[in-house]
Order: sequence, then structure tokens, then C-alpha cells
Amino acid sequence: MTSDEQTPRIVSASREIAASAEKIFALIADPSRQPAWDGNNNLAEAEAGQRIKAVGEVFTMRLRMGSIRENHVVDFEEERRIAWKPAEVGKEPPGHLWRWELQPLGSSRTLVTHTYDWSELTDPNRLPRARATTPEKLRASLDRLAAAAEGS
Repeated sequence: MTSDEQTPRIVSASREIAASAEKIFALIADPSRQPAWDGNNNLAEAEAGQRIKAVGEVFTMRLRMGSIRENHVVDFEEERRIAWKPAEVGKEPPGHLWRWELQPLGSSRTLVTHTYDWSELTDPNRLPRARATTPEKLRASLDRLAAAAEGS
């Protein structure tokens, strides 16, 4: 068995956050807020005014290495679920996906699950970075997201 066959291609992490699903989702669905809590330290900035509202939308993000990504929204339910597939500008997504799922546990507590799915990734140049995206890195995003949601 190769290391690729042994590496899980879908990784996730979950945690309870002491904030409403509405407040947490507002942070996730606004790309300009994402670099502040990105646990992968991959995101540099996104222009304001790109608040995600539906499947089919595309928002852009500048990565720390300087390139731009177009993120194609493939799943969306306000305050519950959002997922997107990143791609180079003008190209089709190569097959990896970021997902956020929110489950309200009351008016001021929410279970948040963050998932990275690279099961359909076909670009061999992206495989090392995909393999390096661990549950711990997803948990770092959740922890930073919690700090932002609980602190404001």
C-alpha cells in the first residue's frame, strides 16, 4: 500500500463554540473575515463585499504565497452549512473541498465541524499540501474561529 492509499482523504474536526450559529456563520460566510482565523496560515486577504449567500457563487481570496483562488460555492444553507471548491483563476476546481457545518445546541452554543475533502483531487502538485492538512490544522481554524466568535 502506498502512503497515498493510507492517508485519509477526508479529514475533519469539531468543537463546541459559545456563540450562536448566526454569529459563527456570519464569520465563515464573509471571505474578508476568514484570514483572521485560518488555522492553515494560507489565506492572506479577500476583498470586502463578497458575503456568500447561495450555491453557484464564486468568491476570490489571495493566498499568502501571492496567488489568487476562485472559490466555487457548492453547498449552502444559511446558518447551517457551507462548502466551496478552490480553483486557480479561470480554471476548473481540481477536486478538493472545504466544508463547514453548524449544529445549534441552544441560543448561544453551536457544534461546528470543519472538513477538508481531497478525495477527488487529481492535481499531483497539490497532493503534498493536501496530505499536510490534518485534523489538528482544522482544529486550529476552529479554535481561532471560536476566539473571534466568543470574543466579539
